[in-house]
Amino acid sequence: MAAASVKYPLVWLLLWLFVRLSETNNTRVSLDDDVMLPYGRGHAHGPAHSHRHVRDCQPAVHGNSTHESRPSSGNRGGLPVAESTVFVSDVPGSSRRVYGHVTVVRDPLRTVSVLEPGGPGGCAMKQRATVEETVGSTAGCLYAQNAGFFNTTSYGCLGNVVSDGRMVRDSGGVQNAQFGIRRDGSLVFGYLSQEDVLDQSNPFVQLVSGVVWLLRNGEVYINQSLQAECDKTQETGKFRTFVDVVSARTAVGHDAEGHLVLFHIDGQTGVRGMNLWEVAESLKSYGVVNAINLDGGGSSTYVADGSLASYPSDHCESDSRWRCARPVSTVLCVHQRRCRPADCSGHGDCVDGRCRCREGWRGAACDSLVCRPPACGRHGVCTADGCVCDAGWRGKNCSQECLPGFFGDGCNQTCVCVNGGSCDPVNGRCACTSGFHGAACERVCPLGFFGPSCAQECRCDDQCPCDPQTGSCNATLRGETNHTLHRAGHCLAEQMFTRWRRAEEAHREQLHLTERSWLLITVGLTSLLTASLLLHLVRARRGPAAARSAGRRDFSYVPLNRINGGADAGGGKSGFASDDSDSQDEIWSPGS
Repeated sequence: MAAASVKYPLVWLLLWLFVRLSETNNTRVSLDDDVMLPYGRGHAHGPAHSHRHVRDCQPAVHGNSTHESRPSSGNRGGLPVAESTVFVSDVPGSSRRVYGHVTVVRDPLRTVSVLEPGGPGGCAMKQRATVEETVGSTAGCLYAQNAGFFNTTSYGCLGNVVSDGRMVRDSGGVQNAQFGIRRDGSLVFGYLSQEDVLDQSNPFVQLVSGVVWLLRNGEVYINQSLQAECDKTQETGKFRTFVDVVSARTAVGHDAEGHLVLFHIDGQTGVRGMNLWEVAESLKSYGVVNAINLDGGGSSTYVADGSLASYPSDHCESDSRWRCARPVSTVLCVHQRRCRPADCSGHGDCVDGRCRCREGWRGAACDSLVCRPPACGRHGVCTADGCVCDAGWRGKNCSQECLPGFFGDGCNQTCVCVNGGSCDPVNGRCACTSGFHGAACERVCPLGFFGPSCAQECRCDDQCPCDPQTGSCNATLRGETNHTLHRAGHCLAEQMFTRWRRAEEAHREQLHLTERSWLLITVGLTSLLTASLLLHLVRARRGPAAARSAGRRDFSYVPLNRINGGADAGGGKSGFASDDSDSQDEIWSPGS
C-alpha cells in the first residue's frame, strides 16, 4: 500500500509537468500587438498610381530609370560567405541607444535566397511562420531576417515574390520599393514596372517588395519615396508617420563592392528603435549605396545559426511579461554558396557555389552549349559534343560531303558500288554508269539493252546484241558475255538435236513399203494404164459407123392423118398401128 501511495503522486506529478510543458510550447504565440502598417488596415497595400507616375515625378537627374542595378561581388577564395556584427549604438541627435545586427554578404547570387513562410508553397497557402520555423524547414541558413510585408487579415504575402528563380507572386505593377537579384548576379533596388518584373531576358532569381527607398546612389531618397509610394493613411497615422516613428526596423542594401548588407535593429513602435531617416543615415555610415526598408515593428526578427538572436517587440499571449517572435511572411536567408540550379542544369558539378561545366557546356548554370547555331550550318545540329552532322556530311561545321566511297552518319559506312557506280552520300544507294544495273551496279545490261538503267533497246540488224554502254552494233562483247552466248548456243543446239532425234524416231515408228513393193505397184499400175489406153483406141475406131446408124433411128416420121383419122379408115381400129417398115420415104432426117 505504501508503494502504491508513492507511485500515484509521482504519476500525477509527471502528468502536471507534461501539461505545463505543452502549455509553454503552445502559448509562445505573439499577440501581434506591435503592428506597423504603411497603409491603413482594410486598404490595398501600395499606391494606386502607375509606374509612369513614379517615373514622371522623380528628379530629372535620374532620367527615365526608376531603379538602380549594380553587379554583385563574386566568389573570392578564402573569405567567409558572410560576416555578422552586433552593435549597440547611440542614435545621433537623441538620447536613445539601439541594439542590432549588420551582416555583410559576399557573392549574394549564390549565398542569398528569398524563402516563403514555412517553406515552399507558404504564400499560396496564406500562412505565416516565424523566421526560426522557416529557417528550420530550410537547412543551411547561416543568418536570416524577415523580409516582405503580409496582409494582417488574410496573412497572404504582399508585393512581388521570387524565390530561387521561381515566381511565387506578382504584385501586378504596384509601385513599392523592390530588392532583387537577377540571373547574371546584378543587384536591383528601386521601383519596377510590370515588364521589368516579368523580363525573361535576364530574369530575377530572387525578388521581394518593401516600402520606402531609403538610399539611392548613396543619398537619402525618402522624400522622393513619399511622393512615389504614399497613397493612404495607415494604422499609426499617415504614411509620413510610418516614416517618422521610431520602431524596430529591417532593411537591405548593397555597398560599393557589390556586397549585400542586411540591417536589423530591435525596438518598439513609439518607444525605442529608429525612424527611417535615422536608418538611412546609419546605412550610409556603413558605406551602403542603395537600400530599401522591409517589414518592421513586431515583425523585425534576426536569426543566427537557426536561433533567435534579436529581441522581439510583440508580447506573448500567455504572459505579457514575455516577448514572442511574430509569425511573418517572407525571409532573407544567407547560406553557403549554392549553384543555381543546384544540379547545374544536369550538365556540371557544383563546387563551392559555382557550376563546373562538363565538356561542351558553358554558362553560370551550365545551360548553354559551347557549340551554338549557326556553327553547324544547314547540315548539322549543335550538341555537347560539338556539331553532329546530318547523314552524308562531315567536317567541324558539317560543310563537307562524305568522301567518295563513304556514306551515312559520320560518313563511316563504306559504299559497295562497282563498275564505276557512284554512291549516294546520304543513303548509300548506287547510281550506275551506262551499261550496268543492280543494287551494286554489278550486273551488265541484258542482251539487247544498253544505256543508263539499261532502259534503251538495241537497234541492230538480225536482232544482234549491241554494246551495253554505247548501244553500238559494231561491238566486241566482253568475255563473260561471250561465255554466256556460248552457253546459250550450246543449250539451243542441244535442244535442236534433241528435237530432231525425237522427230526421226517418230518417223521410223510409222508403217512404210519396201522398194520392191513400190516397184511391183508401179508396174501393175503401168499395165492397167496401158490396157485402158488400148481399149479406148479400139472404141475410137468403131465410133463413126455406129454413130451414123444411130443417127438414122433418132426420129420416125408419122403422118398426122394417120394419127387423127387413121383409125376410122382402118375399119374401126383405134390407136397407133405399129409400122416396122424401114421405108426410106417414112424416114426424116435433118438433112431432108
